[in-house]
Amino acid sequence: MRKSVVIGFLGSVLDNAGKGPARWEKWRPSVALCQHEDLLVRRLELIHDARNRRLAEEVRRDIQSVSPETDVRSVEMELRDPWDFEEVYTALHDFARGYAFDTERENYLIHITTGTHVAQICWFLLTEARTLPARLLQTAPPRKKAVADSIGGYEIIDLDLTRYDRIAQRSKREQADTVSFLKSGIATRNARFNRVIERIEQVAVRSTAPVLLVGPTGAGKSFLARRIYELKHARHQVAGRFVEVNCATLRGDSAMSTLFGHVKGAFTGALSARPGLLRAADGGLLFLDEIGELGPDEQAMLLKAIEEKRFLPFGADSEVASAFQLIAGTHRDLRQWVAQGRFREDLYARINLWTFELPGLASRAEDIEPNLDFELERHAREQGRQVRFNVEARQRYLAFASSVEARWPGNFRELSASVTRMATLADAGRITEASVEEEIERLRYTWSGVGQTDDSLTDLLGEAAGRLDLFDRAQLAAVIGVCRESASLSEAGRRLFAVSRQEKRQANDADRLRKYLARFGLDWARVSSR
Repeated sequence: MRKSVVIGFLGSVLDNAGKGPARWEKWRPSVALCQHEDLLVRRLELIHDARNRRLAEEVRRDIQSVSPETDVRSVEMELRDPWDFEEVYTALHDFARGYAFDTERENYLIHITTGTHVAQICWFLLTEARTLPARLLQTAPPRKKAVADSIGGYEIIDLDLTRYDRIAQRSKREQADTVSFLKSGIATRNARFNRVIERIEQVAVRSTAPVLLVGPTGAGKSFLARRIYELKHARHQVAGRFVEVNCATLRGDSAMSTLFGHVKGAFTGALSARPGLLRAADGGLLFLDEIGELGPDEQAMLLKAIEEKRFLPFGADSEVASAFQLIAGTHRDLRQWVAQGRFREDLYARINLWTFELPGLASRAEDIEPNLDFELERHAREQGRQVRFNVEARQRYLAFASSVEARWPGNFRELSASVTRMATLADAGRITEASVEEEIERLRYTWSGVGQTDDSLTDLLGEAAGRLDLFDRAQLAAVIGVCRESASLSEAGRRLFAVSRQEKRQANDADRLRKYLARFGLDWARVSSR
């Protein structure tokens, strides 16, 4: 059985209660904790300063008289101000680091009844962080004095919250509520997306490091960034503003000025100083969407601002400070851009600590229905007009929206626009089958002209893209589009060969798609990256 070792401060007031025989009628916490029959204290590390040596010796002798098996060791610790948090924490932290703990043979308890409130807080923090491999010991005086009693009671507090079922259950409920908040209460069913949101919840409440959100346009990066900010703000983890900018809209000198600000006269037309968005986000959260579009100078400045919380405004002679938290968004494969020299490797390393990929709508067919309900509720809030589907109309729309024919290149933004159109045109607040068929035809027409841009093909093939016939470019662009909307090579193959695969005895969709991509020197890993 392991020996119990108690560590605590000498109570300069409570342990000094009474003189002579009368002192045994008083409750003295350091003495009383060694008098409990069911708590055998083998060693007591009694912390005090030089001024209380005499009192410490008296307490040691009294403990020896009531508990001779307890070894009382005097630990002198000089504190100029026992109410100074930094001084007390540093002293106790150094004590803990230098103490020879033997957890295999000894069981450690931290006596928190004595000492200042600052000391109690420091004990708690060091124990919760496991710097002290111990539990907390709280002693209390007797509640009633019907008979002479100077021992009182005690309680041992274990800060391992997993041991407490009700606390653990409450913690799980709070986590579930937070995840639901990040999803705006939408009961999403896609397992991949739900896992991503659960991880984001853990990181958002525990870390201030940069977060990188990767996903196609319209996948919800901006929306999620704002929800993360609202979560942090509600928990008092940020006090400043939420500042958002799409880096694709920044060009030339205006990019530097918009982000980092400028001084008066920095360039032609700079008639007054401008603080810039990084300073506007001081104490808050900065969301840089499409961060891959930043120029090399802006990337270098941003790296310094992230690492040092300081930067030089355009045209200024002295730096300014801004302590912002960063969320970056991109639809690019920044790994490939780093390899091509288009994005700084050191900046990518800095923002890549927490990277989360948001799947597109086409690969989350099971989430279309709950998002459909969400969009109808949002329309009702914004327009003050409740709109509902007829049963047949709802079934028809969901069947089409979840089919392989539905491409959703605009993802959730496009779904929102589609619902808004139907809700706006709904007579008497009802969306009919005719309305749904009209919307389906509108979507089909829109998607018929949608393909991958030349820039996207150039990103993948480089100069070789310019040597392809228009026929091959159009076909390859369509194939890549389906790949990037699919969760796996097999899923993409099933969608691309949905008709011809029915005539084959053995489906080989993945192999057919793999061979097609290989004709252009491509593979699944490259084309599926966003």
